[in-house]
Amino acid sequence: MRLKFVPGAHEAIEASEMVLKDLETYRGNFKSVFKNEFPIHIEIGMGKGSFIIEMAKRNPNINFIGIEKYDSVLIRALEKIEEDIPNLRFIRMDATSIDQIFYKEIDVIYLNFSDPWPKTKHAHRRLSSPIFLKRYDTLFKDKKEIIMKTDNRKLFEYSLISFNEYGYHFEEISLDLYNDDIGDNVATEYETKFHNLGFPIYKIKISK
Repeated sequence: MRLKFVPGAHEAIEASEMVLKDLETYRGNFKSVFKNEFPIHIEIGMGKGSFIIEMAKRNPNINFIGIEKYDSVLIRALEKIEEDIPNLRFIRMDATSIDQIFYKEIDVIYLNFSDPWPKTKHAHRRLSSPIFLKRYDTLFKDKKEIIMKTDNRKLFEYSLISFNEYGYHFEEISLDLYNDDIGDNVATEYETKFHNLGFPIYKIKISK
């Protein structure tokens, strides 16, 4: 996907109090960011932020951290913030370093419409690959829980195998989210786009 350059995005991100900096200083103690003991949920690859912003508004007793690699995408999430959301923060980083940032403090990971990396030689880059699942191991405080949504059937099939072989238990699976009886769904930008085009949305919730 080719990203459009957004003038001033980097400077705005650096100046924003919503975006955490000096991340290594928080490792193992991200609760100090929120000054409470509420659970911490993270979304890896949050895109323009619609999902995690709405989740934070609906769930004030959960702390949310959205992670995005690109300035030009993260700035769109910041532009959506029209009010103080004390239980929400953002991080700009590459997910390959995620195990260097968090340590035994995350309760839930969301993987929403991740890049499918369709070529076999790029499978290791998929956020549901064994390489990433191993990185996630040290993030979780106790029980490991991942919730994934995608419109890409091949990625979903790959992920089912990957999760199963890594020892995760399947708690919830939907092959067509909008035609299944699953309430309280919060959509992402991509989800709304592909649902409106008639694509089925796949979802899985796993734990370990």
